[in-house]
Amino acid sequence: MIPLKRRKVVPSGAGNTGNTGSEESSPNKFPQVILFLLERKMGASRRAFLSQLGRKKGLQVEEMFSERVTHVICENISGDEVVAWLESGVGGRGRSSAHLLDVSWFTESMRAGRPVEVLDRHRLQCLLRQQQMREAEVVGFSAPSYACQRRTTLDNHNAILTDALSLLAENAELSGEDGRGVAFRRATAVLKGLPEPVTAVTQLVGLPCLGGHSLRVVKEVLESGASSEVEATKQSERFKALKVLTAIFGVGVKTAERWMREGIHDLQQLRDSGRTLDRSQRAGLQHYDDLNQPVTRPEADAVAAIVEEALAAVLPGATTTLIGGFRRGKLTGHDVDFLLTHPEEGREVGLMTKVVSWLETQGFLLYQKTTRNSYLEAEDGPARPSSNMDRFDRCLSIFKLPVEVKGEGLNPWRAVRVDLVVSPISQFAFALLGWTGSKLFERELRRWAGHEKAMSLSSHALYDKTQSRYLRASSEEEIFAYLGLEYIPPSERNA
Repeated sequence: MIPLKRRKVVPSGAGNTGNTGSEESSPNKFPQVILFLLERKMGASRRAFLSQLGRKKGLQVEEMFSERVTHVICENISGDEVVAWLESGVGGRGRSSAHLLDVSWFTESMRAGRPVEVLDRHRLQCLLRQQQMREAEVVGFSAPSYACQRRTTLDNHNAILTDALSLLAENAELSGEDGRGVAFRRATAVLKGLPEPVTAVTQLVGLPCLGGHSLRVVKEVLESGASSEVEATKQSERFKALKVLTAIFGVGVKTAERWMREGIHDLQQLRDSGRTLDRSQRAGLQHYDDLNQPVTRPEADAVAAIVEEALAAVLPGATTTLIGGFRRGKLTGHDVDFLLTHPEEGREVGLMTKVVSWLETQGFLLYQKTTRNSYLEAEDGPARPSSNMDRFDRCLSIFKLPVEVKGEGLNPWRAVRVDLVVSPISQFAFALLGWTGSKLFERELRRWAGHEKAMSLSSHALYDKTQSRYLRASSEEEIFAYLGLEYIPPSERNA
C-alpha cells in the first residue's frame, strides 16, 4: 500500500517579525498593519500562498492569532462564525478589536501594493453580534412576584400587549380553562405595571408570571404588530358566539354552551327559539344594548345620588361608598357597585330590604334579586378557603336611570347594572378592600395571605392560622400592615 502523502506544513514564524524567513519576503513596510489569515474555509494551501504573497509586498503576516493582529482576513465565512471562533479561545486569546475583513480587501491591497482603506464593503457582516449588542443596550425590567406588591395605575404603557393577552385570557375562561385564564391574567398584570413601553422581549427576562406562551405572543406582537393566535381567536365563530351570549345578564358559560349545541349563536336566534328564560335572563335580553354600553362616571354619580336619597329616607346616618372600578379611578365601567353600612353595629340589619322597597316604590328598579347575609364567624377559623364570593346582604339589580333627553323619540332613561352590598361596620374595612378590586389584585392578596403569611383573607375577615385568631381592622391600611405589605391606594390597584 502506498502511504498517504503528508500535507506540507508551513513553518511557524510566530515571532514579532511575523516572517517565515523566506528569501522572497520583503522588509516590513507597514508596521501599523499586522495581518492574520484565517485558515477555516480558506484552506491551508491557499492560506500559505496568500501569506507568502502578502510578505512579498512588505506586509507583516502572523501565523498565530494574537492581540497584536489588526486585520483578520477571511474567505467564504460569515462574520458571526469568525466572532464565535475568536470567542471560543481556539483563535488565541478571545475577542479582539481587529478588523474582520473579506479577502477582497487583501486582493485590492495586493494590487495597490499597500494596505487600502477599510470600507464597509470589506467588513464582514456580524448580524448576530449586532443584534446581541442592541439587546445588551436594552434595559430590562424588574417586578415583584405578586400583583398586590406592585403599584398599577390606569396609565398602561403596553396596551397593545395587554389587550392581546387579555383576549387570550377571556377565551380560556370561556372555554372552561380557568388555570390558563389566570396565567394570562397574571402575565397581563405584570405588563400593565411596567413604567415604560416594552421594545424587546429580552427586557422581560426574569420577570414573574410571564410563561413561554405569553412571551411568544409578546414577541410576535412586538415584531409584527399583531399575534396570529389572537387574530384567529377573534375570527373564531365559537368565541364570537360565546361573547354575545354570555354578555346577556344572567347567562353563564355553561348555559351559553348548551344553547350553542342547540343551534343558538346570536340574540335573534335566541328570541326566535321560543326558549324559556328565567327572570334575570329575560331582563338581560330585554335591556341587552343598554347593559353592554359602558356606564360613565357622571352616570355612576347619578346612581349614587339615588342610593343616598334612599338611605336618608329609610335609615338616617347610614352611609354609602362607591366601590369597584370607579373607586380605582376608572372613568367607565360595566356596572356600579355600592357598599352600605351604619356606624353603629347592628343598625344595618334589615337595611337592604328597606332600601330595595324604597327603590321599587320610586320606580327605579327594572330587576332585582336580593340574597340574605349568611356569614358566620366560626371560632376555629373559616371552614373553607376564602374566595372572592362573600356572604353579605346583596342586591343584584338593574336600575332605571333617568337621563337627559336630547331629541324627539329618545328614551328618557337607560338600564344600568347596580350591585348593592350591606356590611356591618366591624367588617367594613375588609368589605371595602374586597370590593374595590381589581379582581386579580384581590386574588393575589388572598394568595399572598395564604402562601406567605399563613392567613386566610376574605371580604369579611382576616384569620391568622398560626395564632388561631381573627385580626380586627378598622381600615384598609391596617389590613395591609397585618399582611406585611406596603399600603397601595385604590388608584394603584388596577392589576
